[in-house]
Amino acid sequence: MALQKPIGTRDFGPAETHVRANVASRMNAVFRRFGYREVQTPTFEDLALFTAKSGAGVIDELYNFKDKGDRDLTLRPELTAPVMRMYFAEHFNDPKPIKWFYFGNCFRYDRPQAGRYREFWQFGCEQIGAGTPLAYAELLALADACMASVGLRNRDFYVGHVKILKAAVETFGFDPETRGKLMRAIDKGDRAAIQQLADAKQGCEAALDRLFLVMDAPTVAAARNAMLDEMKSEFDELDACLKALAAFGVANVKLNLGIARGLDYYTGIVFEMHCPILGAQKQLLGGGGYDLSGVFGGQSVPTMGFGLGFDRTIVALEEEAKRDGTELAFGKDKGPAVYFAALSDAALAKVLPLVAQLRAAGIETDLDLLGRKPGAVAKHADAVGARFLAIVGDRDLESGSVQVKELATGNQVAVPVGNLGAHFQNA
Repeated sequence: MALQKPIGTRDFGPAETHVRANVASRMNAVFRRFGYREVQTPTFEDLALFTAKSGAGVIDELYNFKDKGDRDLTLRPELTAPVMRMYFAEHFNDPKPIKWFYFGNCFRYDRPQAGRYREFWQFGCEQIGAGTPLAYAELLALADACMASVGLRNRDFYVGHVKILKAAVETFGFDPETRGKLMRAIDKGDRAAIQQLADAKQGCEAALDRLFLVMDAPTVAAARNAMLDEMKSEFDELDACLKALAAFGVANVKLNLGIARGLDYYTGIVFEMHCPILGAQKQLLGGGGYDLSGVFGGQSVPTMGFGLGFDRTIVALEEEAKRDGTELAFGKDKGPAVYFAALSDAALAKVLPLVAQLRAAGIETDLDLLGRKPGAVAKHADAVGARFLAIVGDRDLESGSVQVKELATGNQVAVPVGNLGAHFQNA
């Protein structure tokens, strides 16, 4: 029977894993530089955690199941809800603001396509207890720094305010169902659908004109003028955030008050980052201010965060490199520094302690485990990417030194046994 990996999942060989590990390491370092601490949550959760947050309709998108105790569980589809569950259950009284970040695999029963998989990885963060324009600005600066750290150049960064958008939508006087349709159309940027919804009800002409003026406003001042000075505190918050963001040195942000984020629990400033060269799958991250206290029955607390699509970011980096005719900026996965082989049992007895000492000193050291001939050893050492090859025979033991060959150049030198560690560390 030929066993295949499940649909929508992937295997990662050494070369791919090397790239992913390097991207993750760089992003991890950025979060820590901004004062965030890493947290982890279970891979599966109670199903009710996600239906309470997103509604029963989300079940069709989940890998949900009953366990042996007849409990309704699901593989986590995202990480915000689990992290906030942990906060409300165990860390509500921690000193504020709390800055947490996380990285893990998530699962959604989607139709697999480029940059979209049923098992995917997500970086993200939650900042709890601040809620100020400066807190928003720092969060946006963090999002931009994550992408800059991995060298992504093609990125469009947009910021809006969901309360301002909702105020513009309220003037249509739609019932809740139609209002929801309008917000979803705005979130997708589907102007034809927006126009169609407005045309279906008389007296929406002025509301539609104002909505488009707000969505297209190039500056906060222009949007404020379109809203006739309504939402003063929200416009002041947005203006202060953008000024602080500029002071942080982030200059590539554009105003877009058409960002709806699609979920009702968003309450304040919202933002998205796109990579335009990816076409329809261009969104790399999104987030903003939100309130999930109602889901957990806890006291309301200012909360903001973002989720970053790790897999799609890798696709974006690969596409940039492809278009530039270059390789990714993380280098190729390196093999061991040195590959050892012994030509006799007596030599092997001496080689094993040397290998152990080099490994203990932090030197990546591989060892021939099959007792192969020198030619086969050299071929395998080259195949695994070793930089140096050391084949030890009885004569080497007598001389107290080892012949070390650099495979790329063919240069060979005799290195005293006591100097092997220093030789490889300084090479």
